[in-house]
Amino acid sequence: MASGTELAQSAAQTALGKKLLAGDNMPADPQRGAALIAAAAQAGDGEAAALAAVLIGLGAQSPGDWAKSLEYLQQAAESGWGPAQQQLVVLGHEALEGEAQGAMPSPAIWGRLRGSIDLAEWLRLPELRQVSAAPRIEIRDAFLSPRLCAWLIGRARPRLERSRVYAATGEGQVDRSRTNSAFEFDLLSLDVVMLLTRARIAAASGFAPHSLEHTNVLHYSAGQQFTRHFDFLDPALPGHAQEIASKGQRVGTFLIYLNENYDAAETEFSLLGRKFRCPTGGALYFHNVDASATPDRRTLHAGLAPNSGEKWLLSQWIRGRPLG
Repeated sequence: MASGTELAQSAAQTALGKKLLAGDNMPADPQRGAALIAAAAQAGDGEAAALAAVLIGLGAQSPGDWAKSLEYLQQAAESGWGPAQQQLVVLGHEALEGEAQGAMPSPAIWGRLRGSIDLAEWLRLPELRQVSAAPRIEIRDAFLSPRLCAWLIGRARPRLERSRVYAATGEGQVDRSRTNSAFEFDLLSLDVVMLLTRARIAAASGFAPHSLEHTNVLHYSAGQQFTRHFDFLDPALPGHAQEIASKGQRVGTFLIYLNENYDAAETEFSLLGRKFRCPTGGALYFHNVDASATPDRRTLHAGLAPNSGEKWLLSQWIRGRPLG
């Protein structure tokens, strides 16, 4: 068992590793940061083991990689790291949830939860329903379970900020056309639940996981909206053209409806005369460009305001080529 001094040293390694990964008040050095995280995890630091699970998941190419990620998540849970324990509860079999959340859960429960996670199910997509061929719009019901949707809402709720729009300069700015709030998951806010969700989105859209931008969870209170807009980047605008040249066009938008206890608030495609709204866990995917990769102006759409209640939505923009 590690001594108090060793645990303090591993915690310090983890803190420095996080700063190097994020470039927090120092130049980013992902390679050194990852090495420090790995060393701290080896020394028994629970937070480091959870971060190692994320780093492995970010590069996962096979079920074996995901299995290794989950091993680190189990290690983090067994060390007492609460966020790792909560992730295993969400990802594991529901029959084990009560035992895991008891006053004194058995140390063996974390391994049982990890063993109950069906990775093959994550790669098995629900049936696709095409609702428009041009522009391409698809719906998949039951894309995420209600438990996972509730987890994502819980992660985002305390961190919401006013949403921004992508200005002509290529920079994000607050604008009266968009009055809802959002939380963007950066590297240090990712967890294995989100990474598996992103892998599922990538599989459903046909793009590599590294083509996905940072994921956002959006929140709309009654009366809040995102007025009619396009998600593609306009090559006629200098700031957008520069962004396209460096990172590729924003070719697709994947939305997951995380709840349904609100009135109205559909996603409206005004030029098509169509409105869409999915039940909890349902997904809506549409291409922002046509078959020749030209921005498709038929995709003009709006996030309509709830008349009552609050709407939660996962929003994932997809680039035409891998990022970074």
